Amino acid sequence: MIRLPVRRVLAALAIVLSTAVTAEAQTTVRWGNNGEVTTMDPHGVFSTANAALLGNVYDSLVRLDRNLAFEPALATAWVVMAPDHYRFTIRQNVRFHDGTLMTAGDVVASLRRASVPNSPYASVTHMIKEVQQSGRDTVDVMLRGPYPVLINDLAGISILSEAWMKAHDALLPTDPARGTSGYANVNTNGTGPFRVVSRQLDSETVLEAFPDWWDKREHNVDRISFRPVPNDATRLAGLLSGQLDVITPVPLQDAERLRQNSAITLVEAQDLRVMYFGFNVGPDHQTAAGTGPNPLADRRVREAMTMALDVPSITRAVMRGLTQPTHSMIAREITGYEPAQSVQRATYNQDGARRLLAEAGYPDGFTIGLECPVDRFVNGDRLCQAAAAMWARIGVKVTYSGMRYAAFMQRFMKQEPDIYLMGWANTPQLDGFSILNNVFHTRNQRSGSWNAGRYSDPALDTLIGRAAVEMDLAKRTSLLTEAFAMERANFWAIPLYREPMLLASRKGFEVPAFADGRMRFWMARAP
Repeated sequence: MIRLPVRRVLAALAIVLSTAVTAEAQTTVRWGNNGEVTTMDPHGVFSTANAALLGNVYDSLVRLDRNLAFEPALATAWVVMAPDHYRFTIRQNVRFHDGTLMTAGDVVASLRRASVPNSPYASVTHMIKEVQQSGRDTVDVMLRGPYPVLINDLAGISILSEAWMKAHDALLPTDPARGTSGYANVNTNGTGPFRVVSRQLDSETVLEAFPDWWDKREHNVDRISFRPVPNDATRLAGLLSGQLDVITPVPLQDAERLRQNSAITLVEAQDLRVMYFGFNVGPDHQTAAGTGPNPLADRRVREAMTMALDVPSITRAVMRGLTQPTHSMIAREITGYEPAQSVQRATYNQDGARRLLAEAGYPDGFTIGLECPVDRFVNGDRLCQAAAAMWARIGVKVTYSGMRYAAFMQRFMKQEPDIYLMGWANTPQLDGFSILNNVFHTRNQRSGSWNAGRYSDPALDTLIGRAAVEMDLAKRTSLLTEAFAMERANFWAIPLYREPMLLASRKGFEVPAFADGRMRFWMARAP
């Protein structure tokens, strides 16, 4: 058994997994995951779950190393020409999986694609004003103002072939959550260490090592067989029977059993992702009850529902004590974390919650909807059922809907749920500005892309806007702290805990796993 402590530095929880090596497929990894990749378009949805696989297929200008520090990738160097102007030197002799050479023009086309208005990748492109080729091997990125975390953002933007995009009418990103589709949804052409050779939706996606990858090959993995296995028991059985080599995540209820199994390596740590319940606070939002005003628009109601949730009991029973309650929307490794704001937002008190509901005009409670993805987060279904039961004790009748992640996201992006379960890791930026700008900022073409709760506060938007362009670290941190204090005071969300990271594998194979949730198979070694 391996136990890793939570670290306060911006470093990977680099964990060694192991997997069996079979004689007939000596370097094939059969990876069982709890959910399917919703699209193969690397700009199609800003999702850690998708990036866990696609990060092996596509490269970016900048990437995170083994210690989650930023390092050059497809860009070999960069120069700050002005606070709002960066120049990148593009790596030469890099080939796409179709054999064509990457050029500076491909970088320009890719960054423009990811940063179009209302892009699914607005999360990391909102400050990009224009991208131009400034020389044979250089690309200039012009910003909307000074911006201290551009390099952080670029670690999340994949580079595609301009010729390939033109040939397949894929110059714009496709967003399955908004009902758009295209060639890039099901086909890939990256520069990464692995290329996709076959894909059967909800069954298997096969990757093979790309022999012309630009970086020095340290891995000896020839094939990756990615298999979505939503059912916990089936996924675990696949590992124990030898049909799977590594599973993510491990069912929490089986952790102790695996600790005692000498043929299995179990990794226990914490993800950077903070799980939370979000409220749809829009006054004109039509709730599941179908009649009357939206009770969640009243701050007192949101505070009451926060008071009614016994998070310590949830972490003990539902999460098996493998994580602890948190009261901040960001992990302490993330820039902007403030220990003073990690205290409990509202003390658990059912009687106090009922009094607040009565003050808000709901002495007999009300009916509200709760929507949760059942194939994305660890024990998400059990968590939501437990929360619904706790809210029922104060008279809030919850209509619970558990659904597959793809269906959930379609409703989430349209701001349709009343209450919803979500997690945010602030990757690849590792900066609190990420969740503030993308979740709590008023939704527009370039901000609030993940604002499913119809949050809108001009004063908060102003603070977030100031933090976006403040280059002084101390002043910027102060702005982030003030913004998080406003979010707390509004009770717009209920932070729950950092998601426990349990990974299991068969012995004999090594690959690092990281707190940002990505699987980097180019660092893998088979014996």
